[in-house]
Amino acid sequence: MAENNKDTRSSDPAAQAVLKHATGTAYDRHEQHGKRCPFGEQGVCCRICEMGPCRLSEKKPRGVCGADAATVAARHLIRQVAAGTAAHADHGHDIVKTLLMTAKGEAQGYSLKSPARLHEVAEEWGISTDGRSDEEIAIELAEAGLSQFNQLEGEIRYPGLRAPEATVANWRKHGLIPVGVEHEIVETLHRTHEGVDADYINLLMHGLRTSMGDGWAGAMLATDFGDILFGTPEPVRSEVNLGVLKTDEVNIVVHGHEPTLSEMVVAASRDPEMIDLAKEKGAKGILVGGICCTANEILMRQGAPVVGNFLHQELAIATGAVDVMLVDVQCILPAVVEHAGRFHTKVITTSKKARIPGAEHIQFSEEKAYDVAKEIVKTAIDNFTNRGHVDIPKQKTDLVAGFTVRNTFTHLGGRYRSSFRPLNDGIITGRLRGVVAVIGCNTVKKTQDESHVKMVRELIANDVLVVMTGCAATACAKVELLQPEAAVKWAGKGLQEICETVGIPPVLHFGSCVDNSRILVALCEMTKEGGLGEALSDLPVAGAAPEQMCEKAIAIGFYCVASGAYVNFSPAMRVLGSPKVTKFLTEDVEEITGGKFTFEPDPVEAAHKMIRHIDKKRLALKLRPMMYEQPLAPEAEEEKEVRHASEEELAAVRAAAEKEAEDGPRTVRHCAGKPS
Repeated sequence: MAENNKDTRSSDPAAQAVLKHATGTAYDRHEQHGKRCPFGEQGVCCRICEMGPCRLSEKKPRGVCGADAATVAARHLIRQVAAGTAAHADHGHDIVKTLLMTAKGEAQGYSLKSPARLHEVAEEWGISTDGRSDEEIAIELAEAGLSQFNQLEGEIRYPGLRAPEATVANWRKHGLIPVGVEHEIVETLHRTHEGVDADYINLLMHGLRTSMGDGWAGAMLATDFGDILFGTPEPVRSEVNLGVLKTDEVNIVVHGHEPTLSEMVVAASRDPEMIDLAKEKGAKGILVGGICCTANEILMRQGAPVVGNFLHQELAIATGAVDVMLVDVQCILPAVVEHAGRFHTKVITTSKKARIPGAEHIQFSEEKAYDVAKEIVKTAIDNFTNRGHVDIPKQKTDLVAGFTVRNTFTHLGGRYRSSFRPLNDGIITGRLRGVVAVIGCNTVKKTQDESHVKMVRELIANDVLVVMTGCAATACAKVELLQPEAAVKWAGKGLQEICETVGIPPVLHFGSCVDNSRILVALCEMTKEGGLGEALSDLPVAGAAPEQMCEKAIAIGFYCVASGAYVNFSPAMRVLGSPKVTKFLTEDVEEITGGKFTFEPDPVEAAHKMIRHIDKKRLALKLRPMMYEQPLAPEAEEEKEVRHASEEELAAVRAAAEKEAEDGPRTVRHCAGKPS
């Protein structure tokens, strides 16, 4: 990639168009910083105590305190896990708190939009629903939910309620179920303080336990309780990319992660009073679109258009068409305020946790949520008349989003026999190879969206159903992969048949980053449905974050590996300076949880590695050969012949498959040559 050619920084034509004239963006700052410190990149620069920093090498293998590279890398890594877990946990805490306030009548503008989901979750938690009002049930459920964050003994609830018994037993055997979310985060900070835990395995095991407080508590609570509060998503059509912005409407871009305010802003933008005010200022209407996970929250439930993913935030402002960029928490570049100063855009912060110097601050509170939302919308309307030159790229694409475990049941099995049985049968009979979750952000270290798109196209071409969340889903939505028609263009024949039969895209949008918890629940349902093993680690599935950017991605990767998943993570975590830590994450942990990491940077080769892993799981489950597989290479014919052979022969084949996974690619069908 040419360092000074802006057009190669993104694979998105809309982004390329804006980058031709935009200056001072994250891409420019990335180039200004040049080559990174190799000690920091490799995870062997220690800043834990004030006797350092210590930079470890072969000549200096220990820090001042005596910590070696494994201890240093493990300490810093699990601190990142704790920070990522805290981000999702704090999000979840605020959603649960808002549910409680709503049930008590203390939150303005909110209601319990999905009583059915309220009753389902309450009954799952053992909370009585008979003869009680929805508000009474919600209060008890919310109070029980809040306890998951700060309890000091026992176990968080969801693992025992939802995961397969074999997986739960293994977690308990290895002490991987958290006591409470905050308990594990606090213990991480204590363990990694100077002079405490120096055993890299002990540190990493606690990192796995801490991450479970994200996927199996904070994020899962945010998803379930958000569905109760804001409504359970249903499949919805919308549009994506910078071209959704309007030259003749007031444009409000909501950016961040918490849906409590953005839901109110969408509602306020549809208020007749606000629409009339916009028309008085010369606008035809009001558009609310999103960036990052806030975009996915209002997309899933309101059908709002998606302006872009993480690296689009400065580019959206550079169109000159954004009247207000409204931010809450997470993934917000502080530079957006300085960048907005080149245009007419007002940046409004709303959280006490996330102020940016130079931004206008309007404090959000649940008690006055709708009033605050109307104030923000009015600010955008007033700013509409201050626009200068507007240059909005034409690119925008249709997409289908709004998939959940519940409505995927219905799509697969029908309204009266909703079930994951067709999905499991598709895998068992060889129409589907397996399922891969592709998630995560963008990073300036890679060409924007390119790794997501290349990986997903390769996977679906080889009959792998892909589920996505967050900015990754936005990346693939831009290139039409989230449309049912994409199955005909890009999917293998088996996946194509299933998509056409039930009317779904080959790539399913499951929501925001916290909604990775929906994927965990889907895996539990696949196991429960039968025929694919007894534990989550038995399933022919994998996960990937091919353009990972932050600590939340590390926490997500950790809880997926803790749950038994094979996860390709790129760029690699900052651990490669420690062979011991790298070996634990990429090899040894598989003996404990059944999952492991790989750090393959090439998205197509990473897809091949996931396919080989899925094939190994299919082999262990003694599933049928793929129905539409191309002829295997001669050296692989033996594997095909003994697929239903004796246990001894199967063991030999498994060993050969494991060696093959290290030595080179197996037969896979490339997507090259498929229609674009």
